[in-house]
Amino acid sequence: MSIPPLGRIEEVGLRKIWPNEAYDFTPWLAEEENLSLLGEMLGLSLVEPDMEVGVGAYSSDIRCKTSPDNRIVVIENQIEGSNHDHLGKAIVYASGLDASIIIWIVKEARPEHASAIEWLNEHSDSDIGFFLIEIHAIKIGDSKPAPQFKIIQQPNDYMKATKANADKELTRSQLGRYEFWSQLNDYIQTSSYKLRVRKPGYDHWYDFKMGSSKYHLSVHLLDRTSQIRVLLWIPDNKDIYDKLFEHRDEIDSLLDFKLDWERKDDIKAASINSYISGFSFENSNNYAELNEEICRRLTVMEKVLKQFLR
Repeated sequence: MSIPPLGRIEEVGLRKIWPNEAYDFTPWLAEEENLSLLGEMLGLSLVEPDMEVGVGAYSSDIRCKTSPDNRIVVIENQIEGSNHDHLGKAIVYASGLDASIIIWIVKEARPEHASAIEWLNEHSDSDIGFFLIEIHAIKIGDSKPAPQFKIIQQPNDYMKATKANADKELTRSQLGRYEFWSQLNDYIQTSSYKLRVRKPGYDHWYDFKMGSSKYHLSVHLLDRTSQIRVLLWIPDNKDIYDKLFEHRDEIDSLLDFKLDWERKDDIKAASINSYISGFSFENSNNYAELNEEICRRLTVMEKVLKQFLR
C-alpha cells in the first residue's frame, strides 16, 4: 500500500486574516458558529453575545452568558502578545459586569501573564474562573486557514457548564444535582467548616481548591451506585500521586475511612478516593447527614494530604 503525499501544517499570520482586532476579529468571534467553537473547547455553552459593552470610559470586547445557568462571561481579545494593559482591562470589565468567567484571548501568552492567571485562579473566589487562551491560524498547503484555540491556563475546578440547549428540559439527574449542591452550599454556610462554596450547577462533580492548580479535592455524585465519592484529583502529574503513594500506610492510618488509590496508568490523571453510601436523588431525607460527612471528609483529607504535598 502506497502512502499518499502528506502536507505540512503552516502557521498563518493573524493580521492576514483579521487586520483589525476590534472590526475584524471580535465580530468574527461573536458569530454563533465561532463562539460555539471556543465554547466546545472550554466545555462551556456560550450564548447571547454582545459586543463593545460599556464599562465606565471603556468597552468590553464581548459579553455573553453560559447556558443554561446564565453566568456572565467576559471575553477580552488581543491578537498580539499578552500585556499588562489587557490583563488589567479584563479584570476591570469582569468587575464592572459582575462576570463569573473571564476569557482572555491572545496571540502569544507571556510566562508572567500565564503565572498571573494561575495565581488569580488559585486566590479568587471559587465562583470566579479565568481562562488564558492563545489563538492561532493554521493551514496545510493551499487549504483555507483554520482557527486553532489553545488553553494556556484555566480554572482549577474547570467550570464546565451543562451542554443542554436552553429550550431543552433538564433531566432528572441534572435537577437532582442542582438541588443537592444547593443544599450542600446551605449546609457549609451555616456550619463551622472552612470550605468555599461556588454556584450550584448541573454537573455530577463539585470541586474544592487546595491552593494549587496541580491537584484539588472534589465531590462526585454517583447515582447508579448510590454513592458519593470524595476524592483528591490529580489531573496531570503522576509524580505527585507516586509521592503520596510512598506514604500510603501512614496516610491511611491517619484517616477513619478507607481510601481507594487509583494511579490510572492508561490516562494522565490519578485520584485518591473515598466513598459514602446511601445517596439517592429519590430520597433527600438523609442529605443533611450526607453533607456533614462530605464536609468532614473534605476537611480531614485536606489536612492530612497537605502534610505530604509540601
